[in-house]
Amino acid sequence: MPVCVPVRDMKNTADFVGMVERESDVTVTKNGYSVIHCLSEAEYQLLQEERAKARLLSRMMLAEEEIANGNSLDFDEFSASIRREYGL
Repeated sequence: MPVCVPVRDMKNTADFVGMVERESDVTVTKNGYSVIHCLSEAEYQLLQEERAKARLLSRMMLAEEEIANGNSLDFDEFSASIRREYGL
């Protein structure tokens, strides 16, 4: 669960960075509302990897759907069509 701190706690940068590294997820509030969410480097990298995996899975599912619908060519057909089109 994220730790919530007021924006004034960001003034002491060394302590704030230490808190983010310890807690992994810190929410900074201003006037009682969330304004910034800070993640540790490890948490950020995990988030980026999850997003990349989700994009890859989405594209794979789209490709499988295209294959199932017959909207695809194998490499030999594709390369032959490119050679014919561009005279290669």
